[in-house]
Amino acid sequence: MCSHQPSTHPAGSPAPHVVAAHPEQGWSLLCDGSIVFDDTGELLPDGRIVAPHRVPVERLTIAA
Repeated sequence: MCSHQPSTHPAGSPAPHVVAAHPEQGWSLLCDGSIVFDDTGELLPDGRIVAPHRVPVERLTIAA
């Protein structure tokens, strides 16, 4: 693990970086021990979860 604190890095500091990516399974491990999922959810090292931040359907762009 690195010195980053999960999801609380100060503005201007480098964000935690990916140390293991598994796009076929939909998740990546960050250097701070957090697991981020393709649906924007997170599992923090202390066991807490961050719910997915889904965009309402009305705000999605439709390709023509």
